[in-house]
This record gives sequence, structure tokens and C-alpha cells, in this order.
Amino acid sequence: MVAKQSKARTLVPILGDQLTRDITSLSDADPASTIVLMMEVADETTYVRHHKKKIAFLLSAMRHHAQMLRAEGWTVDYVTLDDPDNAGSFTGEIARAVDRYAPDRIVVTEAGEWRVAAMLDGWETLFGIPVDIRGDIRFVASHADFDEWATDRKSLRMEYFYRVMRRRTGLLMDGDDPVGGEWNFDAQNRKPASNDLLMPRPIAFPPDAITTDVLALVADRFADHPGTLDGFEFAVTQADAMRQQRHFLDHALPRFGDYQDAMLTGEPYLWHSILSPYINAGLLDPLELCRQAAARFDEGKAPINAVEGFVRQIIGWREYMRGIYWREGPDYVDRNFLDATRDLPGFYWTGETDMHCLAQAIGQTLTHAYAHHIQRLMVTGNYALLIGANPRQVHEWYLEVYADAYEWVELPNTLGMSQFADGGLLGSKPYAASGAYIDRMSDYCRHCRYDVKKRVGENACPFNALYWDFLVRNEDKLGRNVRLAMPYRNWARMKPADRDATRAQAATYLASLDGANAAD
Repeated sequence: MVAKQSKARTLVPILGDQLTRDITSLSDADPASTIVLMMEVADETTYVRHHKKKIAFLLSAMRHHAQMLRAEGWTVDYVTLDDPDNAGSFTGEIARAVDRYAPDRIVVTEAGEWRVAAMLDGWETLFGIPVDIRGDIRFVASHADFDEWATDRKSLRMEYFYRVMRRRTGLLMDGDDPVGGEWNFDAQNRKPASNDLLMPRPIAFPPDAITTDVLALVADRFADHPGTLDGFEFAVTQADAMRQQRHFLDHALPRFGDYQDAMLTGEPYLWHSILSPYINAGLLDPLELCRQAAARFDEGKAPINAVEGFVRQIIGWREYMRGIYWREGPDYVDRNFLDATRDLPGFYWTGETDMHCLAQAIGQTLTHAYAHHIQRLMVTGNYALLIGANPRQVHEWYLEVYADAYEWVELPNTLGMSQFADGGLLGSKPYAASGAYIDRMSDYCRHCRYDVKKRVGENACPFNALYWDFLVRNEDKLGRNVRLAMPYRNWARMKPADRDATRAQAATYLASLDGANAAD
């Protein structure tokens, strides 16, 4: 806590996902007349039941960032979660800071989420002093840029937006054309992995004194939240996040492309970067990361399919998701095109299921607050889609359990891409698949009590009957989708007895889920 200073003229709140020295709210600030306010507040840790490691990562990263700012000469008023006077909300803490310092103005970088943006918008009226809300230059496309691109388009497909971002940044470009003659090398990035690969391991960062204090606080206050604190290894400083960045670029990027869709039992990381929590919190610069990845290609140290696939995730999907989130507005969260209402099964919070693929993806999620994009999309997301889980519940689960999950990036990915709840705004068809996809891209099915080759019977893989049942249940809304024409034709060709048996198998399975949820 900082003693009251009557001459402080500018109050600069730094939010928990703005942990970069280059944030716009400090770009022209004078340390002699600025109070930097950082706040750990109950509202932000409990609006959903965030994973224990997610909370610990963010609180420790915030405390280390405050330490860095102080070392650079800034006056930082840091309100800890266990401060007895903590108001519990951003607005409450701004009110206390206004009372302490009587600032002439507040300068803040725009919020990443609608919920927090609404708070910022109300501060000027509430406190009677000017509030300068500045844009966030950590993104390539501003809100206005995305709206300009999206206006009057019949289709908002990411691929076309991605090409604009490539041209704007110059990444992997040869003049106005893409390096290698193609915009997208995804066809080369679908190889299954095997356990004999010499996979690099991400750097593990043992907790220092600050992190140890945070872990104790989180263990005490959030005992009922998902996940575990055991084995906490996150980088919590910019320097360590950059070490992890260099480690990925040097050791994992060259084979990232080939195996980015692969899944292996007991291997949560494979060749993935594990950098998204640091990018989204502000510890890493996403554009600089992409430039360094592109430099590895230029130097012959990584192939084009790996580098392009990685760059696309950042300046393509990440930027696109932010654009969709802000363009569609706060009611996006309530969309439910398929009228899905089933409760998410309780094993999403325990990992206790006989379905090995789900046990692996959920188990590592609860342990590490991490799963890679195919595990999220084609295992946990695909399963939720096929059973007809309420998309808002699915969204809240993803927001809870992943360390990189902020609503602006997680919500469109979940509701739009994974659950098709926006009716096709993001994707041209639902990402629905039977067990064959998981079998092709992983070793999971070899370790499962269910038989991925069977559609009906006692040991049949539940994904198989659920896949066909999903298509039939939703035929009135999906039957005219041209990308689903083949599976609907295949269903029509089945013998009536096989169709009946498939739907009966699915109905029995879904009834068992409903019974388990009712018992909970």
C-alpha cells in the first residue's frame, strides 16, 4: 500500500492481462506524477470458478510485474487479495484510489472483455473526473479495422481475414504473394505422432518466494475450484516467458507443424509452444513472436508448414476471435442455434470416465490448466457437441479450466467453432466426428475399454452412435448444409435396422448421462 499523496495527478490502473511495459496507458506517462494501480479482486477470481493454477499464475505474474515497474521508478499501489480493506471489485478499488490520491484523471488501456469494458465506461460519470480509455496496440487489427473488413461481407471466414493480416504484417510474404505459393499448409500438418519421438519438454520454472506466497493464498481461498496446484511450473516474469519462447522456437517449432493435431497418452505438450498464457497476459509480444518464427524459416531452421501454421494461430485465429467477440456483442454468449440443453457431465471436473480420450484430455487439463487445440476441439468439444450439452455451460467450463482462457478469445472458439451455437457465423459446418478421427490422430483408442470400430453393442465407442444421432437430431437445421451432404447420404443408405440400433444405442447412452447428472 502507498501512503496518500495529494499531488498525484494521473491514476493508471493496470489490469491483470496488461502485464507489459509497452501498454498504451503508460506510453506517455510521467513517473513523477503517476500512480500505477494494480488490483487483485475477488470479482475477477470468482465470476467463474477458475482453475487454481490459472489464478496462481495471474496473481504471481501481476506481483512480479509490479516489482519490475517499481524497479524502473514507477510508484505502484498494489492491492492484494487478502488486504482487509480490499473492496472486491475493480470499480470499488478505483473508488478507494480516487479517495487516496484525488487524481486529475484516470488513464487506462481498453479492457479485453465486455464485462470489464462496461465498468471502465462508467468511471467518468461515477467519479466525476476525466477517464482516457486507450486502444490496445498489442493486436494487429483494431476494432475499427475488423469492422471495416467485416462490413458488407456475406461470409466472415477466418481464412480471408488471415490473408489481410499476412499482407498487413508482411509475415511470410513475397511481395503481395505468400511465401511458398500457398496461404495455408494445413494439409501437411495432420500426422499422427508416436511415442518414440524425441519430444522437447517445456522449461519448468520452480516457484520463487513471491509465487510460493501466492500458492498458499490460492490454496486457502480457492480450495473448491477445479484443478490442482501441485507441480506449478509457469513462467511468471517476462524474462522467463521469453526463455520459454526461445526454447520453443529453437527446439519444438521445426516439427510443430507435422504434429500439431496429434495426441498421445501421457504426453500433454508434444511439440506445442505452451506460450498462449503468456501472450494473453501480456508477458510476450505476439507480433514479435511471429516475426521470430518467420526468421527461423528464413534461416532454414524450420519448414514453411510449421511456421505458417504457428503464425496462423496468432495473427489469424487469435486476432479473428477478438474481432468476432467485439463485433457480435455481449449477447453472443446466449446463442444456442441447435437448442442444446443437456447438462455437462460431472466427469468434466474430475476426469473420471472410462472413455480414455476424455480421461486424458480432461485429466491433463485439471493437472496443468492446459490442453492443446485438437484436444479441446475434437475430444472435449466434440463430445459436448454430440451429446447436446448446453453451450453456455461448455463455454463456462473452458473459461474456468484453461490458463490462457479470457472470454474474448475463448467464447467465440467455444460457442462458434466448437459448439456451432452461432449457426455457422465462424464455421461452415459443425466440428462433429465419430471415434475414427480420434483413432487416426492419437493412440488413445488403443488404451480404451471401448472398441472404436464398433457402433453398437456393450463395448462400442460412444462417439460412433452419438455422431449419427447428432446428425439425425439436428437434421432440420443441418440437413441442407452442403458440407454434411455425404454423411447424410451415408445415413440414408444404412439399413433401417442398423439406423434403429444406432439411435437406440445413443439414446441408452444419453439416458445414462442424464441419470448420472440427476444423481449429482
